[in-house]
Amino acid sequence: MSKAQDPFYIVKEEIQESIDKLQSSFHQWERIRPDNEQRVRLTKELFTNCESIEWKVDELDKAISVAARDPSLYGIDEVELENRRIWTSSARTQVGNLKKAVVAGKENGNSASAMHRELMRLQDRSNMYTVEDNDEFISSESDRQMLLIRQQDEELDELSASVERIGGVGLTIHEELLAQENIIDDLGNEMDSTTNRLDFVQKKVAMVMKKASATGQCMMISFLLGLFIILFILVFFT
Repeated sequence: MSKAQDPFYIVKEEIQESIDKLQSSFHQWERIRPDNEQRVRLTKELFTNCESIEWKVDELDKAISVAARDPSLYGIDEVELENRRIWTSSARTQVGNLKKAVVAGKENGNSASAMHRELMRLQDRSNMYTVEDNDEFISSESDRQMLLIRQQDEELDELSASVERIGGVGLTIHEELLAQENIIDDLGNEMDSTTNRLDFVQKKVAMVMKKASATGQCMMISFLLGLFIILFILVFFT
């Protein structure tokens, strides 16, 4: 199976895209002031995306464990399995480190936020703004927030579509495993049936050989050989 058709690499690519978007959102989160409402909203989204990616990596690890039971059945070797484990471990570490950074920034931001609010209160006492300038500021801030909200909605839609694709790939893998198990069971039953028929024929041949003369034995051997060929064709080619 080529990498383009391997479900592992399909899911891996989607997870890597999610990690790249997560890191981009994190850099955006770092540039926002701790007391900004947008930062609070973005913090929640970062935690949600981290949990989603961690779930995807866990599902990928489960698929690797299933393949490790019989690598030859899936056309892979131990080296490939180890490379896949290394990648999932690396992905989990990236998400974990980013999650820790968000937690640390959130804790530090709580104290910094209080100081910032007090500073802004003092500045408001000493500075006077005109009504026109204030309206322009509010309009600009509102436009910026609307743009950010629109971008977040698009990212959430993409995340939802990725989760649905992950679920579809998992279901396909499950159905394929069940189909392969049924094929193996049928093949085993067919082999057992064929073995029993051959044993029966061999016993009959032995009994007849003891009773028949030399000429009769030759004729009987020819007859049984023809019968064996017919049985062989019926079993394996019909």
